[in-house]
Amino acid sequence: MLRVEKHVPGDFCWIELATTDQTAAKKFYSELFGWDIHEFTMAPNDFFTFKMDGCDVAAAYTLPAEQRSQGVPAHWNLYVAVENADAAAGRAAKLEAKVLAAPFDVFDAGRVAVLQDPTGAVFSAWQAKRYIGFGIKGVPGAFCVADLSTPDQEAASRFYEQLFGWRIEKEDENPAHNYYHLFNHNEFIGGILPPAFRDPAAPPYWQIYLQVSDCDAIAQKAKSLGAKLYMPPMKIEDIGRMAVMADPQSAAFAIFEAAQR
Repeated sequence: MLRVEKHVPGDFCWIELATTDQTAAKKFYSELFGWDIHEFTMAPNDFFTFKMDGCDVAAAYTLPAEQRSQGVPAHWNLYVAVENADAAAGRAAKLEAKVLAAPFDVFDAGRVAVLQDPTGAVFSAWQAKRYIGFGIKGVPGAFCVADLSTPDQEAASRFYEQLFGWRIEKEDENPAHNYYHLFNHNEFIGGILPPAFRDPAAPPYWQIYLQVSDCDAIAQKAKSLGAKLYMPPMKIEDIGRMAVMADPQSAAFAIFEAAQR
């Protein structure tokens, strides 16, 4: 277990669940991962955090009625640490991203901007003040990596390289199976999925992975709690096992079990 004191710029630093049923979400995630719940009110939507060992691992809020009426489903939001949210939003706009929400202060916790990359995937840039984001990593139930699902790997690569300085390494010369590895300050943080691994009918999005000690057992437990398995547990040679699912309110996420070394 590693307690986190600070996230370096370019790291994934936080995840938030936008849900249509808070009571059901609390039950599902607390039973699946053993997360504790800390509730407090944050206008305009009720907001709560999930904790492990007293450290924050995620948060959740009620998906606004306006977004629901526009067909926005329950989903997980991904945050990237930045030194200055205003500067990051300005750079993103110059790189042809859309600024969906201009930088604004979240009380004294930090400053955030909501962005949509040139291929259509949404994420947030987080400038920490009082609140850094994840307080723990390297344990089952904690966030570990994230993958981008997009129809244009090259355009996405250029954007994130220039915005965050990520290093991107290609795995395979076959374009249909070429997984792009993402590194921030030489640390692996996720990837860009190859065309063969994405649903062409789905819009671009960032997929979060939560670490588990037994992928098959957690996937089965999730199913018993009402989750839908999009991809049953599968082996990734020399890497580990993973599965993709959606919670009972249809928010998609993945789980990952690292291979024994």
